Amino acid sequence: TGLTSRSSAESDASDQVKPEALTALFPDRLRDAGYRTAFYGKWHAKMPKDFKPEEHFDEYERILRNPYFKEMPDGSKRHETDLIADRGIAFLKSQRGNEKPFSLNLWFNAGHAEDNDRIPGTGHYPWPKAMDGNYDDITIPAPRLSDPAIFELHPEFFKTSNHRERYHWRWDTQEKYQLNMRAYFRMLSGIDHAMNRVLKVLKDEGLADNTIVIYTADNGYYMGDRGFAGKWSHHEQSQRVPLVIYDPRQPEQNRGRIVDTMALNLDLPATFLDWAGAPIPASYQGYSLKPMIDGHEPLEAWREDFFCEHSNPRYSMSWEGVRGERYKYARYTDQDPDYEFLHDLEKDPDELVNLAENPEYGEILTQLRYRTDSLAETLSNVDLNFEDVQ
Repeated sequence: TGLTSRSSAESDASDQVKPEALTALFPDRLRDAGYRTAFYGKWHAKMPKDFKPEEHFDEYERILRNPYFKEMPDGSKRHETDLIADRGIAFLKSQRGNEKPFSLNLWFNAGHAEDNDRIPGTGHYPWPKAMDGNYDDITIPAPRLSDPAIFELHPEFFKTSNHRERYHWRWDTQEKYQLNMRAYFRMLSGIDHAMNRVLKVLKDEGLADNTIVIYTADNGYYMGDRGFAGKWSHHEQSQRVPLVIYDPRQPEQNRGRIVDTMALNLDLPATFLDWAGAPIPASYQGYSLKPMIDGHEPLEAWREDFFCEHSNPRYSMSWEGVRGERYKYARYTDQDPDYEFLHDLEKDPDELVNLAENPEYGEILTQLRYRTDSLAETLSNVDLNFEDVQ
């Protein structure tokens, strides 16, 4: 949608997308621009009941986990990572003789755990068979922030949250930690292995020199840091995600760069349309990353912070806040009163010190409270009935 959750989702904390937020989906706009679009893999968006995703792509197949291994017609079983890659390869081969450009979405379920199967290793993190034996010869280092004293710094509602519950599913003994981390890395390497097959076909079909490849992922995962697992709170381990963009058309001096610009997942729809030379809808709240990728400085209007939130009333862990270049503010709104965090990311990048009650930071705390209020109100009341603009 190119929109924040606050603007696109219903206000009842259900995470269901509002119908009026569906008028400028990037696959629809790419199709309008002459692109052939495909989607294979994890479709997990909570759309209105009458929404049919297959109507928004030329090719669409939802491939979920539970279980990861799917039974084939011949009785064999194949991992969903490999199935998604298979579909992508078939789509690329179907481009032969097709003059339309394309947008191919491969959305993998890995490395999501099988939450209902908590047998360490292959039960909780089933990996593709091609990864059998990988990492058996190494010992995974302990989490960097695994000191029990760090866990004890957290408020009680954190200690009883789903972050801690899932920690006990995955990491709470040395044996379980080793088994599950190896399995988790095998799942991720399974994606690498599958994408190697896809990229080889991209090259074999003569498409590699003019195809941009974007890799990003789900929320962070903690992996035992702080004594937690999961991906729903305000810490950097939960918020930060990878974003790797490969554009083979870029000159040598633009390659291999780390661009330290605050990018969000909602920037991707605007970026896709910018690459395609298509109008970017005025409703989009993300920015195109194309200028930075092309080696230009960020626009003067580029964000200095962003509004962030997560609804988690089941564990009384709902929160909202602002993440800036230096300071991060979060308030957990299921608590009475709100429980606040304030972190100085420059002096304390591991967010081990909560400055919310430090009088020396009172002015900053007040500013970030106001900033959160202002952004929440603005994003809640946004008018999605814009006319499109370039």
